[in-house]
Amino acid sequence: MCGMLRYVECWLGVDVGGRRKGFDAALIDGRRLLALHGRLNREAVVDLVDMHHPKVVAIDSPRCCAPDGEATRAGERELAKTICGIRWTPDESRVRDGNAYYAWIVEGLNLYDSLANREVEVIEVFPTASWTCWYGKRGSRSRSAWSREGLVGFGLEGVPVRTNQDQRDAIAAAVTARQHTQGGTEAMGEIVVPAGCR
Repeated sequence: MCGMLRYVECWLGVDVGGRRKGFDAALIDGRRLLALHGRLNREAVVDLVDMHHPKVVAIDSPRCCAPDGEATRAGERELAKTICGIRWTPDESRVRDGNAYYAWIVEGLNLYDSLANREVEVIEVFPTASWTCWYGKRGSRSRSAWSREGLVGFGLEGVPVRTNQDQRDAIAAAVTARQHTQGGTEAMGEIVVPAGCR
C-alpha cells in the first residue's frame, strides 16, 4: 500500500548526504514518480516510510563498515572489479573518527538504524552501478548527461524537466528497489545491483 492509495505498491529511493545537505528521496510506483523531496533530515525520511509503506527502501549509502582493520568491503571490491568504480568504506573506527568526508556515511548508518524497527525491507544500493548496468559505462559523457539520458529511459511519468544528480540518484535507487521486488537484482556483499550486470 502506498500512502492513502489502497493496493498501490510503491518504492522509496534515498540519496544520502551529510547533515547540511540532507537526504533526497524519490517515491515511485509501477509507472510514475509520485514524490521527489530534497534536503530532508533523517526523521523526515522515516516519516515518508511510515506514511507511504513502501515495499522496499533503497539507500545510496553503505549499510555497514569494513571489518575492523580493513579499508574496504568485499562487495565494494567485487563491484569495482566487475561493474564500475566505487569509493571504499573503511572500518567503523575510521568512518567515525571525525573526518568530514565520512559524515555522509555516518548519516546513512544512522538512517539504517532508524529504519531497523520498521516493517519494511531496506537495501543498500549504488546508483552509479545501477545506471551502468542499465545503460552501459559512462565513457566520456559527463555524469549528469549520462544519468539524464538514463532517467528518460525509465519512462516514468511525473519526472520534472530539471533534476539534479542527487534527485536522479534517488530515482535510480527507487527503480532498483522496484526491480529488487520483481526478482531482478543480485547482491555483491551488501550492495544490491540489477541482475546480469557482471
